Amino acid sequence: MDLESSQSLPHSPFTQPIQCIVKLGGAAITCKHDLEMINDDILRKVSQQLRQAMISPSQKPPGMDWSKRHGESQICCNPDEFRDDSIFHCTPFIVVHGAGSFGHFQASKSGVHKGQLDKPIVKGGFVATRISVTTLNLEIVRALAREGIPSIGMSPFSCGWFTKEKHISSGDLSSVTKAIESGFTPVLHGDAVFDEIQGCSILSGDVIISHLAAYSKPKYVVFLTDVHGVYDRPPTEPDAILLKEIGENLLQT
Repeated sequence: MDLESSQSLPHSPFTQPIQCIVKLGGAAITCKHDLEMINDDILRKVSQQLRQAMISPSQKPPGMDWSKRHGESQICCNPDEFRDDSIFHCTPFIVVHGAGSFGHFQASKSGVHKGQLDKPIVKGGFVATRISVTTLNLEIVRALAREGIPSIGMSPFSCGWFTKEKHISSGDLSSVTKAIESGFTPVLHGDAVFDEIQGCSILSGDVIISHLAAYSKPKYVVFLTDVHGVYDRPPTEPDAILLKEIGENLLQT
């Protein structure tokens, strides 16, 4: 991950401190061996834990998912629970999630990460990848909203983010900062975006976090994974070593 140097950054658009950026690992919240399958139990538990960490007082606020859930005939919500005198404070968090079993199949089959949008397969894969990852993003936003977290899905592509040789060349944070200032929790995700050199690319959640952290200076960055931590190589390899500390030299690799 290329951690951007604070000395080279322009003035930060963030007007208030961010308590935490949370990365929901795609392998943790989806069933990675089942195409486009969410791990509902894990996502529900994570959403509950985030609500407990973010919202004071500790009691659960009213749910904010006022849409019909799959398999149900009616919308389950009670707008009357929202009163003008209702008060709850939501600590400023940013949530970023990976794709897991969403998007990877479409991206790898079409070669979106290699660019060349003039090829029909790449253009089709670009569309298919974005459909898949935004579908997952919506379900995560809904899970958080059901816990009373005022979550807002934000796609890097739609926010006008661009890459150049796999690095963010333009990452407009105005929508993210406006959402936080308005009391919402932005939920971003890895996405297919335009690339200034090769036409298109895949922007990973880890690169998004590096960009966000460089500007927002959060107190914490927390990674939720399906393994014990960060390793020096893919944890599935037999000689993988669990790292106890991550230095700047590793972040720049």
